[in-house]
Amino acid sequence: QVQLVESGGGLAQAGGSLRLSCAVSGRASSSYAMGWFRQPPGKEREFVAAIRWSGGSTYYADSVKGRFTISRDNAKNMVYLQMNSLKPEDTAVYYCAADRNYVGTYYYSGAYDYWGQGTQVTVSS
Repeated sequence: QVQLVESGGGLAQAGGSLRLSCAVSGRASSSYAMGWFRQPPGKEREFVAAIRWSGGSTYYADSVKGRFTISRDNAKNMVYLQMNSLKPEDTAVYYCAADRNYVGTYYYSGAYDYWGQGTQVTVSS
């Protein structure tokens, strides 16, 4: 069993930055992929970014590419999402997720087995 706990959300102005953290407890093996998803108000959950636990390959949604950076610290069992140049449309609840057996579908929420409780990010214009 893996538990995920997000932190670091809050209020930011457009153009500002926030860093989200995801603490991973339990057994996260090298086969895992870690992802960040978000759910804007009144919309469906969408993919933001993902990273392979082993090797560190990263993937991004086009809407955040060049502004957001996903990283992980294997020793600390932490995953981060650095968000720069924030826009009002980045406002959402952000979720950390873990895929136990990564097969390439990093963008698909149904592939993830574990989810955090979410953290609110609000970007004001």
